[in-house]
Amino acid sequence: MPIVNSTFKAHFRFRSGFISTVYSGLIRRLKINQTRERITLRDGDFIDLDWSYSSTPSKSVIILFHGLEGHGQRPYITGPALHFNANNSDAICVNFRCCSGELNRYYTSYHSGKTDDVEDIINYVVSLNKYDSIFLKGISLGGNILLKYLGDGSKVPTQVKAAMAVSVPCDLAGSAKALHTFKNFPYHTSFKWGLVKRLKLKQKQFPEAITKAKIKSIKTLNDFDEVYSSRAHGFKNAQDYYEKCSSLQFLNAIKIPVLILNALNDSFLSEACFPFEAAKSNPNIFLETPKHGGHVGFINCGGYYYNETRALEFFLECK
Repeated sequence: MPIVNSTFKAHFRFRSGFISTVYSGLIRRLKINQTRERITLRDGDFIDLDWSYSSTPSKSVIILFHGLEGHGQRPYITGPALHFNANNSDAICVNFRCCSGELNRYYTSYHSGKTDDVEDIINYVVSLNKYDSIFLKGISLGGNILLKYLGDGSKVPTQVKAAMAVSVPCDLAGSAKALHTFKNFPYHTSFKWGLVKRLKLKQKQFPEAITKAKIKSIKTLNDFDEVYSSRAHGFKNAQDYYEKCSSLQFLNAIKIPVLILNALNDSFLSEACFPFEAAKSNPNIFLETPKHGGHVGFINCGGYYYNETRALEFFLECK
């Protein structure tokens, strides 16, 4: 029963989930030297990887997957990259399709269950014949994609030793409902604005795929998933998309060690996003639920954040 007693103690200034979430997302600043590499995916589209390296040759690498409307330079992604670089591991900060500053070639994009791109990235890293150990870390939406990849029957290479998912909405319908509540209005508005802005660019690129009137009808994130996320990627509607892509249903099939770190005061998560039953039934699922941390917060004052140091600690235990 690997339910982990968390040692994370938030500073009193960051015990508020809102403050922790906003500070880590909007105020934290980090500097990192990255080298961008573009790889071709199985369908002919591209994805951009931002590499950073250990100061000495390394046989291990961490691959980092960002959240909704994120990219490879967000501090919640570069923070763990820097920490692993400082501890003799290379790092890859993934930019999902359309998230690297350039529109992709097709009308489709990234979404909460797009595991084929994750599989292509990992297989590419394996093909380099450079690393004995590959570690995976997904944040929020990226965590859901990662957990689904590990449990949905995708072939996971033996070089992949362990994974971690942070602030992960493993029940997408429940999390979507939570994001539409009044307390999450600022986040909801920000996410919706960014997604609609990019969809307007897609409409110019593919005017036959969606009309301006359809885009104008989008008032909520659920509308966006109804109009675009689901229909563009082969789902019947938003509910069908949520049901088929939620990683919760795949947790029992995961066969490598995985740490799920979800704060109890994360306003983005529903009750089902704390998978205690899966942790009790699958010895590979380690669930840690600290009282504080917010959504992708877990702030440690004056150093790397708790979720970053905890990742290295967990991965070293599994290596």
